[in-house]
Amino acid sequence: MLTTPALPAVLSGLALGLALIVAIGAQNAFVLRQGLRLEHVAVVVAVCALSDLVLIVAGVLGAGAALSRVPWLIPVVCFAGAAFLLGYGVLAARRALRPDALLPDAAGARTGLAVTVGTCLALTWLNPHVYLDTVVLLGSMASTYGEHRWQFAAGAGLGSTIWFTGLGYGARLLRPVFARPAAWRVLDGGIAVVMAALAVSLTVRGVMGT
Repeated sequence: MLTTPALPAVLSGLALGLALIVAIGAQNAFVLRQGLRLEHVAVVVAVCALSDLVLIVAGVLGAGAALSRVPWLIPVVCFAGAAFLLGYGVLAARRALRPDALLPDAAGARTGLAVTVGTCLALTWLNPHVYLDTVVLLGSMASTYGEHRWQFAAGAGLGSTIWFTGLGYGARLLRPVFARPAAWRVLDGGIAVVMAALAVSLTVRGVMGT
């Protein structure tokens, strides 16, 4: 059973973890799309949740502080992430011009497991926001809880798991809407815009070196 001081640490970690992860981004857009298509949902959710847990643990162990002491690394990561997100945005824009419908015979168009996992890992680990938010911010916040920092980390990890599970498996409730190609055009068009915006913001951050 959690002690009285430990419970606020867990709840604070849960709240901050959800606040950081719920924001629209490349990872969430990918999980949503996989959930809508019912493609490798369990694997995608597991990869995202486990990746977040690894990053949270790294932040608590001090990786965030170490990263802040290597100022040249952040711009490099920002530029690399911007290039990847821009490329993913271009692919989403192409899909928006040729939208798919969720038809029963669409199984032949399913993406392979290896490609899906590779894309999911890239969207997670090549995104500088993941390091700046999950590692640096969560790691810094966890340190303020002293001996209860691991309870804080557990709460953040729980929030991540709840969010990705809900997003991946809850997306199927929207399948009737996405049975129409027009809905896919809106979704992929929105993803393209978000990816382009994130790429621009990362480029600006890389130029500023922050």
